[in-house]
Amino acid sequence: MLNPSLKLNEKIFNEDVEKQPTRNGFGKGVVALGEKDPNTVVITADLNESTRCDEFANKFPERFFDIGVAEQDMATIAAGMGVSSKTVFISSYATFNPGRNWEPIRTTIVYNNSNVKIAGHHAGIMTGADGATHQATEDIAITRSWPGIDVFVPCDAIESRKATIAAGEKYGPVYLRYTRDKSPVVTTDETPFQRGKIQTFWLTENPVATILATGYMVYYALVAAKELEKEGIRVLVANVATIKPMDEEELLKLAEETGAFVTVEDHQVMGGMGSAIAEVMAKLRPTPIEFIGLQDTFAESGKPAELIEKYGMGASSIAEAVKKVINRK
Repeated sequence: MLNPSLKLNEKIFNEDVEKQPTRNGFGKGVVALGEKDPNTVVITADLNESTRCDEFANKFPERFFDIGVAEQDMATIAAGMGVSSKTVFISSYATFNPGRNWEPIRTTIVYNNSNVKIAGHHAGIMTGADGATHQATEDIAITRSWPGIDVFVPCDAIESRKATIAAGEKYGPVYLRYTRDKSPVVTTDETPFQRGKIQTFWLTENPVATILATGYMVYYALVAAKELEKEGIRVLVANVATIKPMDEEELLKLAEETGAFVTVEDHQVMGGMGSAIAEVMAKLRPTPIEFIGLQDTFAESGKPAELIEKYGMGASSIAEAVKKVINRK
């Protein structure tokens, strides 16, 4: 059942469940920060509306800068502002930010602990028809390896707003990952969000495995858990909204309770959230893990729902991974 203490969306399994792109939460979050803190600045690289900067731009035009198609310049400009009392958000598609401007971010922002938040939009195969050139599926890997950076991957538009605000309230570099297409709203305004905390969204008695999901894939994990329960296979579903810092204490607790993990993400399995969890468990408590995500391949162009099924990331694939991992215990 859904964890009642977290005040999740009770309509999550309904056909008419509300859907929004997680990027919507970014737009609302930066506006909320701008209203509270006059030092909040947003910079984009010719992608105002599609990365949801437009409301901030209209409300705070003196604190908004569109510098054109110049992502590397965007990073270095932001780095200077970030060490000069500003809280800066740089916003573009994730293939360009942090993809194209990886080295300027590393050297001018992260190395100098500049107060800059990197907003990577259109991440994952959820970007759909734009194809592999615009489907960022390596961005978690290339950001979490930087020293001292936080990495947030919110599960829906509501959590995106909270994660954006949390990023702005913390000094130092943060990577925020957002998706283009609409996905089910899993949480509510009352659902708590805390940096570095894993939350168990689906509870059951005597669970035999834990599904650890990040981003909009939390929804597919919940659907899989509900279907598995019909077969008498009881699992937990946990939302990993913070990839870095990883909640090692909660991971150890879940491993001791269930003894097996399935990680679920719209990202390459190498270097992503699943890899981060495997690194932790190798150190704390070796645990059987199955990994759902892209298996060392680029994706094709297509509708997001079709791509998710084609690349073995849907609810049925998650359920099969659970069955496989419990046989390895």
